[in-house]
Amino acid sequence: MERHVLVVFPHPDDETFSSGGTIAMHTQAGTPVTYVCGTLGEMGRNMGKPFFATRESLPQVREQELREACQVLGIRDLRLLGLRDKTVEFEDREALAERIRDIILELKPSLIITHYPGFAVHPDHNALGAATVRAVEMLPKDQRPTVHCSAFSRDAREKLGDPDVINDVRAVFDIKMAAIRAHRSQSEAMLKNLEEQFAKNPDAARRMEAERSKEAYYTYRFAD
Repeated sequence: MERHVLVVFPHPDDETFSSGGTIAMHTQAGTPVTYVCGTLGEMGRNMGKPFFATRESLPQVREQELREACQVLGIRDLRLLGLRDKTVEFEDREALAERIRDIILELKPSLIITHYPGFAVHPDHNALGAATVRAVEMLPKDQRPTVHCSAFSRDAREKLGDPDVINDVRAVFDIKMAAIRAHRSQSEAMLKNLEEQFAKNPDAARRMEAERSKEAYYTYRFAD
C-alpha cells in the first residue's frame, strides 16, 4: 500500500482514460490520491453530441466534469495548475518543475503517476511529464518517490521495452467506466459509437474491455 499517490496530467480526463482503474484501486485501499491537472482542456474539439458546450463555456463544463470524475474515482484532493491548453510545451520548464516540486515536498507521495516524456503523443502530455520528472530530479536521491509513466506512442515498446508494471483493474472497471462517463463532453459520442459497434460484434466488446482492464506503466529511471 502506498503512502500517498500524486497523479500529474495536463488535461481533464487524462487521469481517467490512462489511470482510472489504478487510481480507484489505490483509493479503495485507503491510499490518498492527489490529482494535479495542468489545464482545463479548453481547446478541446469535443463539445458533446448533441452539443451542450460552447468554446466559451467549455472550460467550466470540463472542470465540473473533472470534479465529478474525481468524486467517482475517490480523489479528494484536486489541484489545478491553471495552464493554458495546448501551450504547456511553451511554459518555462524549470519554473513549472519548481511548482510541482513544491507539491511533492508538501505531500511527500511514495508514488507519482505521469506521462512518459517523449512517448505520450500529445505535446502537453510530453511537456508536463517532463516537468514532473524534472521536479523529482530536483530532490535529493533518498527523497525521490517512485515515478510510474504512461507511454502510448507507437514506438514506446520498441524503444522502452515491455512495461514494468501492468495493473489488472477488472475489479474496479465499473468505476473507471463511470468516471469516463462523467467526462461527458469528451466521452458521450465515443461511447455511443462503441455501443453501436459492439451490438453488432460482441467479441470486439470483450476484447476492448480486456484491453482497457490493463493499465501499463514504465518506472522512470533517473540518470543519476
